[in-house]
Amino acid sequence: MHAPDLGVTCGEVWKLSGVDGYLLPRPAATGADAELSRASAQWIGRDTVAWKGEVAEENHYALACSPTGGIAYEKGDLTGDVHLIRLAPGRLSDAQKAAWPHLASPGAAYGALKVDPRDAGLVRDALRGQVVAIERGPSGALLTATGVQIPGVLDDLYAGAAWAPLGPTGRGGLAVWAPTAQKVELALYDGPSTDRRTVHRMRRDDATGVWSIDGPASWRGRYYTYLVTVYAPAAGKVVTNEVTDPYSLSVSAGSGRSRIVDLDDPSLRPEGWTGLEKPPAVRQDRASIYELHVRDFSASDATVPAARRGTYKAFTETGSAGMTELRSLAEDGLTHIHLLPVFDFATVPDRKADRTEPRCDLAALPPDSDRQQACVAETAAKDSYNWGYDPLHYTVPEGSYATDPDRRIKEFREMVAGLNGAGLRVVMDVVYNHTHAAGQDPASVLDRVVPGYYHRLMDDGTVATSTCCANTAPEHAMMGRLVVDSIVTWAKEYKVDGFRFDLMGHHPKANILAVREALDALTPERDGVDGRSIILYGEGWNFGEVAGGARFEQATQANMAGTGIGTFSDRLRDAVRGGTPFDADPGVRGFGSGLADSAPADSGPDDSGPADRLAHYEDLVKLGLAGNLRDFTFTGSCGTPVRGSEVDYNGSPAGYAAEPGDTVTYVDAHDNETLFDALAYKLPGDTPMADRVRMQSLSLATVLLGQGAAFVHAGSERLRSKSLDRNSYDSGDWFNRLLWDCRQGNGFGGGLPPAKDNEARWPYARPLLADPALKPDCAAIGAARARFGELLRIRYSSAAFSLGSAAEIGRRVSFPPSGTPGVIVMRIDATGVDPVNTAIYVVFNATGKTAALVVPALKGARVAPHPVQAASDDPVVRQASADPATGTLTVPARTAGVFTETS
Repeated sequence: MHAPDLGVTCGEVWKLSGVDGYLLPRPAATGADAELSRASAQWIGRDTVAWKGEVAEENHYALACSPTGGIAYEKGDLTGDVHLIRLAPGRLSDAQKAAWPHLASPGAAYGALKVDPRDAGLVRDALRGQVVAIERGPSGALLTATGVQIPGVLDDLYAGAAWAPLGPTGRGGLAVWAPTAQKVELALYDGPSTDRRTVHRMRRDDATGVWSIDGPASWRGRYYTYLVTVYAPAAGKVVTNEVTDPYSLSVSAGSGRSRIVDLDDPSLRPEGWTGLEKPPAVRQDRASIYELHVRDFSASDATVPAARRGTYKAFTETGSAGMTELRSLAEDGLTHIHLLPVFDFATVPDRKADRTEPRCDLAALPPDSDRQQACVAETAAKDSYNWGYDPLHYTVPEGSYATDPDRRIKEFREMVAGLNGAGLRVVMDVVYNHTHAAGQDPASVLDRVVPGYYHRLMDDGTVATSTCCANTAPEHAMMGRLVVDSIVTWAKEYKVDGFRFDLMGHHPKANILAVREALDALTPERDGVDGRSIILYGEGWNFGEVAGGARFEQATQANMAGTGIGTFSDRLRDAVRGGTPFDADPGVRGFGSGLADSAPADSGPDDSGPADRLAHYEDLVKLGLAGNLRDFTFTGSCGTPVRGSEVDYNGSPAGYAAEPGDTVTYVDAHDNETLFDALAYKLPGDTPMADRVRMQSLSLATVLLGQGAAFVHAGSERLRSKSLDRNSYDSGDWFNRLLWDCRQGNGFGGGLPPAKDNEARWPYARPLLADPALKPDCAAIGAARARFGELLRIRYSSAAFSLGSAAEIGRRVSFPPSGTPGVIVMRIDATGVDPVNTAIYVVFNATGKTAALVVPALKGARVAPHPVQAASDDPVVRQASADPATGTLTVPARTAGVFTETS
């Protein structure tokens, strides 16, 4: 294919523009700002370039273009095969200002340049080569030359691509969006590793920028790549990238080649897949979610055959300890399993033979030794473990979790069926906000197909990395479409029941709402799934280059209010645990970690005394129990009525939700220390294990007995520890052990946690890990699990714990004064929503003493401990009592007591 025709040459354009002398030698620029590897100009529409800095009327501007990618800067001017598109000073329209707020804000200092109408016909071809924005002075001297960001103009020119088929399109056909490519060819391989291939030309649709090819049905099962000839700014030249399909549905082991598959192929479906029966759907605010890592689930489970440990197939072992426990949790009321990333990620070799595991006898080393973490670190880059927040192919199951990566599709579906059969619906953790790599890195898929488009760029053209990796840009049309298409595929083809968005605040709200709309359109009759039953939630944090709506309306906590798409509430988490996850001293206590029993001198990081901090934490806990609603009104610690939005959380409104479905409540997750480890840091060293179990259960009670979705990290119900590791994403199986056999302990005392993220806390950690009293026995683990099961059964014993609307919560939930710091009383009016009870009372006693609370409204009432707790095997829980004669509720120390009132 010949290079695009960009029309007249550099000198001819300047002559046509009426600038004399440009065909003559020009004075060399002595101070030109020429950094062609950067891109500070932004081509935001077919007729508009946003120029960083002031646009001077006396200067001359243009886009210098080269189909061969040969523009360079030398001796004060540009060299190479330069063609020009003329630009003239202009203004951003109101629509452009709204679409690009970070360019239009007062401090942005961007001017506007308009494409000369005479050169409008050159735009499409210009984008298929190198583009440099230039500024020359009145004398013709080059003042500025910079690369150009092109996502905006691509979205403008190729809007029709939003509806074009992409990826495997049926039979053997394929299509890929590559509008800037000069040529795209299909390399069709005879196998996953052979070099034998045939190369086929693909045809370009100039209206959409999509390249496609029709293939025979015999191409199914073949492996393929695209050969994309394109100008790559990261390489500074035109390259031919051999790259996998961004819309891959299957890939080879190692992810080096895509594979043409038909997901309707019977060989890819487990028996009964078409008629798979789902557990009953639950409203999002009624869901209880158990966050689980596929490998953690079975890697340490001796009841699973060795070849299936750490894989999807472990979820088909119905008699294993892990599956037995999941069924038991489902029987108690658990509704969803949330799986950490299970799409194709970059950091674990797919084949077991290509991995290297730690060679040390880790179990034999001292509990406070630094040798375990050193041994794990030696093989971390090539072992079997990673959380998987490093996407490679968004719509392909991860290969390392399959017993054979070539069977990943069927085995993933078998896992879903296994969990559904255990009574649990399945949530996927999805990570569309970043990729593992960008530019010309071999692990960069998107950026090697359309360089400079799929990632969010900073003012200088560098890729934003505020999420830890190369940030994607879902605000760009085709990245946003990829998110929606990928989610719909997982829902339809894998029958996934929910999605959790990593760093959702880096997505536009509109993008997440588009996902919701696409899912809602799925019907059992047409698509085999009920899209409206699929739950959505994510991390609504507000930070980075998008913070404060700098580029678009974000999918943050406050912005998602009223959408029914949940966001994690850090408010209750911090109040229960104490402090924040980022404290230098991990010992800062909270409501659930013994603050009520603190000495008067125990000050927090803000120098507030424990009494003041406890009172404020109690406000946050009460608000969390009521769904963290912005308009919920209760009597605050100040003694006067306060709305949720008026309670402070680190300078922001604590209450932000409009409805209970907007909130996901939790006290621990994969990030930061497990709840048991946090309590180990925070509780006094001589706290008996029995009391540690009670504080664990009390903390979890604030999650399970509140309004809104309840979220629990796998193993918290059995005191799971990661040996104080606060960031175990690459800490191997050892620090991430999930032990179903209580005789193996809970993981505590496995050595000092990895130095990379924990060394600053080793002085705090070492004496704790060395203390044998902090290792729970079977009795302690069993007690914790039993209390958790009771809390689940209580949650699902009454619709009063999931009232479903802000109006009902405002009308029915209240907090009678307890009169005792460290004790919270919650009343839920159950009349009409509970067939038996007229009210439910929950007393959260976080103190070290029995609490006897007089509730005037209960005097003479028929009130008694909840039947689940009355039948508890825990004699301490059974000590909770109600005295109707005086209206007194008595609750043992460090216990959540639940009482029912009947008419």
